[in-house]
Amino acid sequence: MSVEPRARLDLVRPVIAGIQPYVPAENPELLAERLGWPVEKLVKLDANENVYGPSPRVQAALGQYARYHIYPDPEQVATRRAVATYLGVPPEWVLLGAGSDEWIHLLTMVYIDPGDEVIDFAPSFAMYPIYSGLMNAKMVWVPRDADFQIDVEAGLRAVTDRTKIIFVATPNNPTGTPTSREVILRLLETGRIVVVDEAYAEFASQTMVPDIGEHANLIVLRTFSKWAGLAGLRAGVVVAQESVLANLWKIKSPFNLNSAAGMAVRESLTDVEYLRDCVRKVVAERARMAAALSRLDFLKVYPSEGNFLYVEVTRGDAATITRQLAEHGVAVRHFGGPPRIVQGLRITVGKPEHTDALVAALRAVAPA
Repeated sequence: MSVEPRARLDLVRPVIAGIQPYVPAENPELLAERLGWPVEKLVKLDANENVYGPSPRVQAALGQYARYHIYPDPEQVATRRAVATYLGVPPEWVLLGAGSDEWIHLLTMVYIDPGDEVIDFAPSFAMYPIYSGLMNAKMVWVPRDADFQIDVEAGLRAVTDRTKIIFVATPNNPTGTPTSREVILRLLETGRIVVVDEAYAEFASQTMVPDIGEHANLIVLRTFSKWAGLAGLRAGVVVAQESVLANLWKIKSPFNLNSAAGMAVRESLTDVEYLRDCVRKVVAERARMAAALSRLDFLKVYPSEGNFLYVEVTRGDAATITRQLAEHGVAVRHFGGPPRIVQGLRITVGKPEHTDALVAALRAVAPA
């Protein structure tokens, strides 16, 4: 009887053992199956997706496209031009790929040697330490203050000769907190690479893109997942001076922006006013949701400039409430890992009827 050879675990890089994997939102089909409900009945508010979806032009273009058997343009010429026009920068400053995650990964590959340091303002996006850890970087955690704002003086004190990258998510994920331009400019004065992750910029009041021309160490990440409703197609943008992008061109996969994603980006940018109207609806509902949740005496709602709200459970257990909400067909995201976030819920802003279903479910599961 033959025996299957075991995997050579001793060949795995030791650094991999210490990395905590990213925990995604629960698969909606599996949740619906567990509840015995049709998936379309779920109120899915757990992944910061745009509930309004993409532009109708995207749906039409994807259905009519007849060249899926041809490799996509490795130079991304038409798509980079369209995005550059939208952002108001030269096409040479724009590069697209499979979501912002790809650019976080490749930026750590470009800049990090083992033992180099990466500064992150915790709590923040979980992929920064994962990709930095793959490069054997030392993560330097600078805690945010009680309102989740960046303590810039603490950040500056954390910079050493080994610091290579400073990550700033604004609005921050999972808290929705914006970081002022003045704070980012002070971090840029260190001369280190400052990666400003603007995944939710269209829902917010500020972008650092206009400052790129004055700062060679400024790198801005944008995405079409949120405002344009293309999360399932993975289209992320890195914006920086041409000399920065030259190194990313060297190591990115030749066809990292697939044909469907590229076309969806271009079609989205022909329908910007439609998408901006959807953004306006989300922003208006964000305020209504915040007011409604603030009336529940076991929740503390924090200000947000994303398409989501961060809420602290002040009575009861956040993990239990998350499970109970799921039983009512409402999916939200529980955060309970870092010391600063123990009883946290991140809730995507949906349509008015989604807010109403959420509030009704929260009242039903309210802790005594």
